[in-house]
This record gives sequence, structure tokens and C-alpha cells, in this order.
Amino acid sequence: MASVTDGRFPLGSCDVAVVGAGHAGTEAALAAARLGLSVILFTMNLDAVANMPCNPSIGGTGKGHLVFEIDALGGQMGRSADLVTLQNRMLNSGKGPAVHSKRIQADRAEYHKVMKHVLESEPRLRLYQAEITDILTEDGAVCGVVTSLGAVFGCRAAIICSGTYLNGRVVVGECAYSSGPDGLLPANSLTDSLKKLGVRFMRFKTGTPPRILRSSVDLSVLEEQRGDCDVPFSALTDRDELAKRPDVPCYIVYTNGETHRIIRENLHRSPLFSGVIEGVGPRYCPSIEDKVVRFADKPRHQLFVEPLGEDTEELYLQGFSSSLPADVQEKMLHTLPGFEHAVIMRHAYAIEYDCIDPTQLDHTLAFRDIKGLYGAGQFNGTSGYEEAAAQGLIAGINAALSLKGEEPLELSRSDGYIGFLIDDLVTKGTNEPYRVMTSRSEYRLLLRQDNADARLTPMGRRVGLIDDERWEKYLDKQARIEREIERAENTTLHVDPQLNEALVQAGTAPIEEGIRIADLLRRPQVTYALLKPFDPGQTEDRDIISEAQIRIKYDGYIKKQLSAAERSRRLEGKRIPADLDYSKIDGLRLEARAKLSAAKPGSIGEASRISGVSPADISVLLIRLGE
Repeated sequence: MASVTDGRFPLGSCDVAVVGAGHAGTEAALAAARLGLSVILFTMNLDAVANMPCNPSIGGTGKGHLVFEIDALGGQMGRSADLVTLQNRMLNSGKGPAVHSKRIQADRAEYHKVMKHVLESEPRLRLYQAEITDILTEDGAVCGVVTSLGAVFGCRAAIICSGTYLNGRVVVGECAYSSGPDGLLPANSLTDSLKKLGVRFMRFKTGTPPRILRSSVDLSVLEEQRGDCDVPFSALTDRDELAKRPDVPCYIVYTNGETHRIIRENLHRSPLFSGVIEGVGPRYCPSIEDKVVRFADKPRHQLFVEPLGEDTEELYLQGFSSSLPADVQEKMLHTLPGFEHAVIMRHAYAIEYDCIDPTQLDHTLAFRDIKGLYGAGQFNGTSGYEEAAAQGLIAGINAALSLKGEEPLELSRSDGYIGFLIDDLVTKGTNEPYRVMTSRSEYRLLLRQDNADARLTPMGRRVGLIDDERWEKYLDKQARIEREIERAENTTLHVDPQLNEALVQAGTAPIEEGIRIADLLRRPQVTYALLKPFDPGQTEDRDIISEAQIRIKYDGYIKKQLSAAERSRRLEGKRIPADLDYSKIDGLRLEARAKLSAAKPGSIGEASRISGVSPADISVLLIRLGE
């Protein structure tokens, strides 16, 4: 067996085997390798590493927060995304900072190339094309993996990041066949191997829209959409570097009554409604036929026309995913303005796949009952590249820390969106593909994307993924933010007719005596930009004044959420013995006994979030534990 610190690979063995090289697998493998372990990353096809089989984008509402957090912990997705950006936008910029979410259009082929080269260049990581069909265990612990060719690789931990490949089944109209995404081979044996180990499975489905030949679309009649953001995802990317990336236009088009008529007339041919598709689909990314049925009162639905890359003529039609037959797809596509003569290059399809009940995992993403086995990504019942990458990073970190005999990294709900994503999965489970949304978090104002580094970079440093240079840069930034807040709290602007005129024009009252900059900034209408002509000491660093402005303006609200987070941490600190017999605790309702016995929560805080466990049940538990 390879040692933790040995960078060479004895034939057939490693410390960590990662199964699947999608967005979860790439982050898991890189994290474990960068923490000093020998890693083999198995992929069904080397040409599909970090593939984007659905939409060619990274980020979006809630998802952008995850990418910033991945970067803050030392992950790779944000940096790679910056390098292949085609268009850079900030969603929800007209709302409060808690929901500002960066989203980019990515060059799909370039993202694959960048990520594959990063993996190939990592000294302790071996990228290997093979299908894993069996997970081997000894005395309840992982000891190896087996490929479809019969090759056996010893390992001390395995991370399953299988995406939509497990028993993948593509469905288009009346046609259904065994397949992975993008016409790749499915993985048809691993599910049975895991079931023999006692792993419980579910069946989910997702879909993708048709790809269109750009030259066959009249883009001149569509609404053009340009980028509006110059903020990079990664602390390793500066604004000037990002500014050199292109701003490729996207477009907006809408369905219409004719589109909806064709869909309704062909619902009997839709596998979604005929029962051919058995897997549960994503609530927040439904197919176009599902939207037409569920929102029958809406006369139209918005679609986004997006490029797949700079060197391809393929266009992606976001919002138009479908599993209707190919001939119906052609008809409904041609009803869209500008698409009357559109040529389909790849038809839309739905794909069903196996995934696990994530309540079998603990907060490290390790299986509770199989030592050394971890799960990440769609294998855990989530949807989205960003959710997958976040889980892969945490699983890779924790597999490495466990093998090195170090304390695990467990993020709380108040630490980040990654924390509440994992907590939701392992305590509540999911009955549909899970998607991160800002509305799910009770700590939205604390978990902004602009302060992801302040929240998580110290954790990344602790585990070993933040090097000295980046750490010094981080410390310098935080010190400058604190100095700017202190300056604003202690610098007074005096009465000035021009300042008062600017305040009145902004919709707020003029000042009648000297006032501190911070007090002015607490007015909703006042910004650093408005005060700049009257504040000669203001820094030119936009990142510093942006963060300082948010912290000053929302100071009271932030303190309230910090107080709530501290109360939650106290509950998390009240540990529950692993061998506690809930059936013998008087006062617990029968449902609570069953749910607690199955979930085996590690703390009172975790127990309080289990569906079916009431506040009264928590009170009984606290009394039982002597609180």
C-alpha cells in the first residue's frame, strides 16, 4: 500500500481511489493529492473529464456562493472558471448583497482541457481511464476497487463521484436505451456491488435541451444580453486578468402560444407523463413540457440562448430541456422567433440514474457504516456542477485528513452554503435532485459570496490547502478592510453645500452638522461612490470599500445573525452518545424514536433538524442528557 507521503505509485495501489472525474471527482482527487496522499482518479472516458453535459455555465443564484466558497477553501473550480470565462454577470445585483450571485458562461471544451491538464500535472495524482465495477472491503473497511477489466487496485479510502452514469438510461420520446450523459457508456455494475454492502439507492432523473447550429438562427431578432461584472471567482485571479477574457453575447427568446399548443398536443408521447420515466426530476429545473403543464396560466416562458464556446457553432437553449420525441422537438423549436429554420445538432434527452439516500452519510460525507467510503455529487442526490464540486472538495479533504489521523473538516450551517448543503442532505435527505438556493439558508446575510474568504480561508489554511503566499495576501486584505471600517467610524465629514446637494439628489436628508462617514453609509441611499468627492482618504481598492460598505450598512443585522449562529453552535456542541438507545427514553414520540434511531445524530443541533423530530422531543433529549 502506498504511504501517505510517497509521490510514486506502486502498481495497483494508492491511498485514495476516486471513482468518476466529473466536477465532484476532480475536486476530491485534487484535494486529497494536494494534502499529500497518493490518488488514482478513475474515469469512464478521459475525454469527458470535468464535462459539462448540461449547461455551459458556472455559478448562478446560490451556486455562485458555492464557487466562491470552494475557492476560499483551496479548491480548483473558481480558478478554472475564470480562465475560460466567455461572459461574466452578477445576478440579483438590484437586491441586497446576501443574494448577489455571480454566473459565467464558460467555454465548455476549454474548461475540460484546463481541468484535465491540472489533474495531469498534480504530482501525486494518477488519472486513469477505467470503469469501476466493485468496491472491496475487509472487516467493514474499504480496501480496494476492481475495474471492468478485472484489474484490482488497493486503496485505503474510496470516494464515489459517479454523476449520472450509474445505471444511466437515456429517454427520448418512445425511445429508451442504456447510456451515460452525452452518449457515453453507463456504469451498470457498481450499484449492485454497493447494494451488497448495504447501501440504499434511489432513482432520479435530469434532462438537457437541444443544441442548435448558430448559423441557422436569426440572432438579430433576439434580445441581446451582455456581461456586467468584473469580479473573479478566485482569489488567484486579478481583475486585469479577467478583463482580458471575451464578453460573448447571449440572447433571450420566449416561447409562445403555438409552442405550448404543440407541446400539449403531444403530451401523450412524453415519457415524463406516460410513465416511461420513473426517476424523480429536479423541481427547480423542469423540462419545458413540465413547465407548460404546471404553469398552464403563463402565456410564455423565458429561454436563454448561450454559446458552448468560442470555437464552436453550437448554441445551448437554456430552459428548453425536454424528453419529447425528436420530431416534436423540431416542431416546437421552429415556433420560436428567430428559430424558424433552426437546425438541431443534438436532440434534447432525459437521463435516469441511480443515487443514494444521503442520510447514510455523516457530515464528513463518509458512510456511517462503511469505513473509508465517501460519496459526493449527484451520487448523493444533488443537482448541479457547483453542488458536486463543493461535496467533492469536502469528501477529498476528509478522506485525506482521516488517513493522516487528523481532525475532520465539518462545516456548520453558519459557516457556509457548503455547510448547509451537506447538513440538509445528511440530516433531512432529499426526495428530488437537491439544489442550493439562497432562500434555504437561515444565515443569508452572513453567507455572502463577497466574504467567503473571511469565513473559510482560515479553514482551508488549517487543513493545508492554502499556501503561505495566498495566506499572507488574505491576511493583508482582511487587515485593510478592518482599517477602512475603523477609518469610516472615526472620520467626520463637515457641512458642505455640495455634499448636501448630493445627499438631497440621492433622496436623503442633508446634514446640519459634522457626521461620521460610517453614519452616512448606514443610510440606504448613501454609498462610498457618492461620498468619494468629499472623502479624500477613500481607498481606490474596490474590493476593500465594497466589503467595508456592506459590513457598515448591515452591521446590526449581521450581529443578530451572528448571535443566532452562536446559539446554534451551542446546540451543535451538545454531543449525543453514539450508543444512545432512543427506544428507552420516556417522553419521546414514536416517530421521533424511529427517526433518531435511523439517523444517529451526533449532536442536539443535528437532531433538531431531522424531519419528524419536534421541539418537544429536543427538550426531552436535553433533559435525558442532563442539560
